Amino acid sequence: MSARLETLPLRHVLTLPAMGSAVRVARETTEQVFTEWGISRRHPTVDPALLILSELVTNSVQHAAGLSPNVTVIYAAGSHTFAFAVHDRHPYQPALHAAVTGTGGGGLGTVMELTLGLGGTAVIRGDADGKGKSIWITLPL
Repeated sequence: MSARLETLPLRHVLTLPAMGSAVRVARETTEQVFTEWGISRRHPTVDPALLILSELVTNSVQHAAGLSPNVTVIYAAGSHTFAFAVHDRHPYQPALHAAVTGTGGGGLGTVMELTLGLGGTAVIRGDADGKGKSIWITLPL
């Protein structure tokens, strides 16, 4: 994927308390964002994107809530790309590629399998202060 995130014209940000209900609300918001941006619910990327998002928000709620009272989802899209990030203020950065090789991660393995299977990318971007991170998923439309 060569689309640069800063060039994607559509944006939306959602910040929620890091609690179990965040997963449902983030998923419902993602469905609304797809609709508002004209991305058909039947598009083959939509269901996997919803599952990926759910897994990432679940991970933030389960593993980062002690240090991060909120989880933020950032959405961006263009005509051929949908991207989103799940951000929390926990410094741990999981090894994304270890999840693919089977040496780590449960739900993160599912995230990576789906992302790569769709021809997408996944990267972790640490906060400048080293006390948080965002996991960015970029998928073709």
